[in-house]
Amino acid sequence: MRFALGVVVTLLALWAVFMLALVALRPRGMNLREAWRTVPDTVRLLRDLRNDRTLPRGVRRWLTALLVYLAVPFDLVPDFVPVLGYADDVIIVALVLRRVIRLAGPATLDRHWQGTPNGLAAIKRLAGIPGLEH
Repeated sequence: MRFALGVVVTLLALWAVFMLALVALRPRGMNLREAWRTVPDTVRLLRDLRNDRTLPRGVRRWLTALLVYLAVPFDLVPDFVPVLGYADDVIIVALVLRRVIRLAGPATLDRHWQGTPNGLAAIKRLAGIPGLEH
């Protein structure tokens, strides 16, 4: 019984540390409402980037892992929790997009984006591309 309780407490502590790390690493100026409006275009962007054979294999692996994470029915914070339920998804998408841009270059987003110019600007802000006005 004590062992099971220890495992549960350890898992909860690890979850709390991970959540704090997500909050600390979130992009500055991130607007969850703005990010939510771009969801369909962002999913299309991630899929298209994942299927682009001109991108390095490491980039495509990051994108595959992200798409799997988004498709799995359970999250770090359940989606039914108001606001926070989707915040972890937005933060993780932002972190992976930052990594993709660092490895493949910001022009990759322009090339694959199929949404509105405002949506692209929001994604670039979310991804932390420098030189954009807020």
